[in-house]
Amino acid sequence: MPKPKHILVIRLSAMGDVAMSVPVLRAFIQQYPNVKVTVLTREFFKPFFRDLKNVTIFSPDLNGKHKGFLGLYKLSKELKSLGIDEVADLHNVLRTKIIKFFFFGKTFKQIDKGREEKKALVVGQIFEQLKTTHERYADVFRKLGYTINLSNSNFPEQKILDQSTQDLIKKDNKNWIGIAPFAQYQSKMYPLDLLERVIFELSKSNKILLFGGGKKEIKILNAFQDKYSNVINLAGKLSLSQELDVISNLDVMLAMDSGNAHIAAMLGKKVVTIWNVTHPFAGFSPFNQPEDYCLLSNRSQFPLIPTSIYGNKFPENYKEASRTIAPDTVIKKIDFILANNK
Repeated sequence: MPKPKHILVIRLSAMGDVAMSVPVLRAFIQQYPNVKVTVLTREFFKPFFRDLKNVTIFSPDLNGKHKGFLGLYKLSKELKSLGIDEVADLHNVLRTKIIKFFFFGKTFKQIDKGREEKKALVVGQIFEQLKTTHERYADVFRKLGYTINLSNSNFPEQKILDQSTQDLIKKDNKNWIGIAPFAQYQSKMYPLDLLERVIFELSKSNKILLFGGGKKEIKILNAFQDKYSNVINLAGKLSLSQELDVISNLDVMLAMDSGNAHIAAMLGKKVVTIWNVTHPFAGFSPFNQPEDYCLLSNRSQFPLIPTSIYGNKFPENYKEASRTIAPDTVIKKIDFILANNK
């Protein structure tokens, strides 16, 4: 009987991209249960993969012994000693290209990020749905010879919250709505005054759980918590594992085009996203969500959308394009989802 293959999967950062890799890996190990998988990613992201059987995490010390060219050589030697047969590089940056050089002789396939199509989308040469990032990840496995299928995905069971988290949130019969108002760039955020109206209305009959991080963000979220009943700020109060446990218990998540949207989606939650100067056509919609769960800025008023793929470039007057999404539109979408939850 041949020895099971051992695949190294590389996805070092960023948070949203790492989260997007999880449903793809889950589909892969369900379809190929005899293949051993080691994921090369940062230590912080280890909890993302906790429900994946037959998956081991290897976290490099990129600021220490694995820093620089010689550090990556040491890292490659350590990885080779694990008996790696094939490499699926879902990152494809300079660092992973160097690792590829050190893995000479091994089958090493890398993601095609579709840079030319994405550039054409941003400059207005095309306006159409590009291949999703999840399918681009799956394509790397397909290049290795695995006919991975992302439909009919399974998701982990919702978690039982530990006592400290239960004490923080408190048990009741309300729907739990997660709201993650922040993103890497302000140009990807829904204006906070409009978001406050959403929080106010939804908090009347639901429990609102706020997610974020950083001193400035926590201060904003604390203000929402202090002002409205049924609103709890979780930012800075839980470990990543505890946050994942809470998200697994949500009825719906409201997020920007951001990492929190992908985290909720990887756990099988319903996710409503708000898009400001970016657009789902670039391929970064949360996994397994209907198209109409993406709430889009008005392109008749802001025809250059998407102004960039990541939201880092935009005309100044586009900064709050998502003001064209009325709070009532957001509220009605979430109310519809809650009313139709099974």
